[in-house]
Amino acid sequence: MPSKCNERDEITSAAESVFVARQPIFDVQQNVFGYELLFRSSGEAACAFVTDSDMATTKVIADGFLLAHAGMEPGQRALINFPRRLLLDDAAFALPPDIAIVEILEDVRPEPDVLHAIQAIKQSGFMLAMDDYMGEPELEPFLQFVDIIKVDILGLGGDPERIRQTVEKLAKYGCTLLAEKVEDLETFELTKELGFTLFQGFFFSKPEIIPGKKISSSEIAKLQLLQELGRPDFEVAKIGRIIQSDLSLSYRLFQYINSAGLGVRYKVDSVSRALTLLGQRQLAQWLRVAIMSDLSPSRKAAEVAFLSVHRGRFLEMLEGVAKSYGVSPDSMFLLGLFSLLDALLGQPMDVVLKNVPLDDEVYAALVGQDNRLKHLLDLSRAYEHGHWDYVREAVHSVGLTQEHADRCFVQAMAWTQDILGRGREEC
Repeated sequence: MPSKCNERDEITSAAESVFVARQPIFDVQQNVFGYELLFRSSGEAACAFVTDSDMATTKVIADGFLLAHAGMEPGQRALINFPRRLLLDDAAFALPPDIAIVEILEDVRPEPDVLHAIQAIKQSGFMLAMDDYMGEPELEPFLQFVDIIKVDILGLGGDPERIRQTVEKLAKYGCTLLAEKVEDLETFELTKELGFTLFQGFFFSKPEIIPGKKISSSEIAKLQLLQELGRPDFEVAKIGRIIQSDLSLSYRLFQYINSAGLGVRYKVDSVSRALTLLGQRQLAQWLRVAIMSDLSPSRKAAEVAFLSVHRGRFLEMLEGVAKSYGVSPDSMFLLGLFSLLDALLGQPMDVVLKNVPLDDEVYAALVGQDNRLKHLLDLSRAYEHGHWDYVREAVHSVGLTQEHADRCFVQAMAWTQDILGRGREEC
């Protein structure tokens, strides 16, 4: 059993290693309502971060919130998990009430001091959410305060009758119902029919199979172009002609090359000049991302595309692992980038990749075969869903330190936000 953490070391660690993952929440139209933010203060902390110093605790929340908020669009909300300690320590007041939603974790009991704390939070203008609700009578004192009730669909066994009974029980509170752990399209449709208006889970990354639907020739061409960009000897001039013939690509290229982050001193207004300044590898990265975001125009697909690009960049940054595996950084990027193509195009992965030449090991990982590259995809998924125990084991199994992997994940998110143009409206 680990010894008790030194409080000063804990606070220092938290200040230096703020980490956040996010899970999207969709509305009925499958637009992104907001994100549940999952925090961790330290990659290597030997025990839980619990201290009487509310400043240290709120720093983790406030800094993690700022990191995540940079990639959110105006009007989107952030649901943040609050255990009992953070509710009592007034940690919520470090956050903006017009964006942050205080989510009461399922193991918090409605004791008098907790109810008093959440009432004060509510009166200060915050929305409140109840996590993982499954009809427990002992949690009913919370329901008079909360605005959103997150019903655990898997916890109810996915049983339509149990879900219906839970919804009927909640009707008198007039709360917004959020169906969490929605695993497939069928469950999404069921919960929507029962009156849920917000949805969270893996359904958005599962393909909707429509009989007779085929991937269009233009989509196949884009996928083949993505693969061609992974080759070290692709022709920049040929790529330039493709960009010049596409108004959207040209416009976004000029936006990207002239952004402050690239440090270009003079305005660039020609495709050839932009390609010269970018260089071959950076051009390939940018074009892959632009094409991926074009494959499907829906808001749900935009979130899937963001996640795909983030995965690609994260895996690409694990250079030490790639080198030990004998895999190029470009192949690692493609592995993450292509990992949600089935969701983006609404087709099984083997069908999507039928006309796309890929390295055998990359292909095997993408179609779900158990190999070392699939383990890296699993690591990325664990980060995205906040499965920290799995992350810790997987990171060490591939020879990484927790701090390095955490840093790569966070930097990959910042890079993805920049290259996709997220967060510029707030700047």
